[in-house]
Amino acid sequence: MVEDVPTRDRDDDPPPTTAPDPSAADPSAAAPRKAAPKKAATKATTTKKTATKQTTAKSATAKKAAPTRAAPTKAGTSAKATATTSPPAGKPSAGSDAGRDEARSGRADTSGSIDGLLAAKEIVIACGPGGVGKTTTAAAAGVMAAVHQGGKVLVLTVDPAKRLANALGLEGIGNTERRVPEEAFRAAGLKPRGELWAAMLDTKQSWDALIRRHAPDPQTRDEILANPLYQNISGRFVQSHDYIAMERLYEIHSEGDYDLIVVDTPPTRNALDFLDAPQRLADFFSSRLLRWLIVPYRSKLVNAATKPFYQIADRILGTQFLADISEFFILFQSMYDGFVERADAVGRLLSDRRTTFMVVSTLEAVPLREAEFFAHELTDRHLHLGAIVLNKVLPGYLRDPGAAAVAETMKERAPELAAELASWADPGDEVLRDQDNLRRVLTEVAESFLNFRIVAIREGEERAHLATAPEVLATVPFFDTDIFDLAGLVRLGQQIWS
Repeated sequence: MVEDVPTRDRDDDPPPTTAPDPSAADPSAAAPRKAAPKKAATKATTTKKTATKQTTAKSATAKKAAPTRAAPTKAGTSAKATATTSPPAGKPSAGSDAGRDEARSGRADTSGSIDGLLAAKEIVIACGPGGVGKTTTAAAAGVMAAVHQGGKVLVLTVDPAKRLANALGLEGIGNTERRVPEEAFRAAGLKPRGELWAAMLDTKQSWDALIRRHAPDPQTRDEILANPLYQNISGRFVQSHDYIAMERLYEIHSEGDYDLIVVDTPPTRNALDFLDAPQRLADFFSSRLLRWLIVPYRSKLVNAATKPFYQIADRILGTQFLADISEFFILFQSMYDGFVERADAVGRLLSDRRTTFMVVSTLEAVPLREAEFFAHELTDRHLHLGAIVLNKVLPGYLRDPGAAAVAETMKERAPELAAELASWADPGDEVLRDQDNLRRVLTEVAESFLNFRIVAIREGEERAHLATAPEVLATVPFFDTDIFDLAGLVRLGQQIWS
C-alpha cells in the first residue's frame, strides 16, 4: 500500500489576487470545471488520516479555492466524474484526482519534469512539425501517466495515423474511446496504476454527432444531415476537421470522464488553424458574404445592385448548387448562438491553467524553426507552454573533448593501428590481415565521429537556447529501432519523464 501522506493537489493553488476570471461572471458560458465536492471530501479524508496541522491548512485552502460548478457527468463513468456527492470513506479509486494524488504521495519531487507537468494538468496538447515523432511522444506521455500517476488517461489523436493504434496494441481506433487492454501492459512487463484509453478523431462522425446534439429541432437536424453541401464539407474540408477537433476536445473534457487528456494535433503549419478554427467558424456565420448568399432564399426581394451578382453566380454555379448552399447556411444559422458560445468556451479552456502545450521537435534546422515559431505564438497568445520535447538527439559523449582526442589520434595513426591489428590476426584470417582495408575503416570511423561531434555541439547550443523558454525541456536519444509497441512507448517515455 502506498503511504497516505499529504500531497499537493492540482487545484490547491491559492485564489488569484488579480482580476476575476470572466467565466465566473457568466456561469452559463464558462468552460466546465471538475466537481468541487469530491475534492473537498477527499481532502477531508486525508486530513483525518494524517492529523497534521499542515494538511488541515491545505485542506481549508483547497475548499476555499475549489470551483463551485460541477462538470456534467454520465452514469458509469470514472470516479472523477461520478464521485461528486458522497465519495467512499475508504481508499480513493484509481480514476479520481485523489487516487492520482495517493499514487504520487511519498515519491520524489517531480517539479520541472514531464511527470510533474502532467500531474498538475488536465489537458496536454502535443504540437510541432511533421515527422518528428509527435504522435509517438504524445502516446508515450499518456502511457507513462497511466502507469505511474494512475487515474483515467485518454490519448486523442487529431492527426489520423494507424501508428498510434498499433503501438497501443489496438486493432483499430475511431471516434469512440477504447481502453488499452491490461494484457498489452502485461506483455510489456507493466502493471499500470490507472487506465489508458485511446481515440482517433473521425471528422464525419463528430460533425453528425454535433448536429444531432445541438440542432434546435428534429426537422432542422434531418435537413442539415441530408444536405449535399453538408455531406461534402463535414467529411472532406480541412477547416471542418480543425473545428470539429476542438469541439471534440471540449465535449470530452466537459463530460469529466478523464483525469488527463493528451491530444496529438496536426503538424505545426496547420496547428494555428486548429487553434483558431472555433472563432473563425463563428465569425464566418456572421459574415457579410454569408448574408449575400442567403438573401435571395430568405426573401423574394433582390435589389437592382445585387441582382447582377446572383445572375452571374447562377450561370456559373447552377441554380441547384446555390439552393443547396443557401439552405445549408440558413439551417446552420439556427445554430449560430451555440457555435459562438462554444467558441468562447473553447478559447477559455485553451487558456485555462488546467491546459498546457507540449511542443515536439528535433534539433534539425527546419523542424526547429517551426517549433520555435509555434512556441512564440503560444506565448503571444498567452497560452501555457509547458514543455519542449526534442527527439532524436545525439548522445552527449560526442561532445566529450577526450573522445574527440581519441578520434583525432585514431585518424592520424590509422596506418600504424592497422598494421598492429593485422599482426594480431590469425595467419589464415585474410580479412583482418588486410592492412589497407583496416586503415580505411579506422579512418572512416574516426572522421564519422568527428563529423557527428560537430552536429552534437550545434545541437547542444540550440538546446541551451531553448532551455529558457518552457517549464520543462526533455530530450530523447536517437533510438536504433522504430517504436512500434507499448514497450517501445515506455522506453521513450522513460527518457522524458523525470
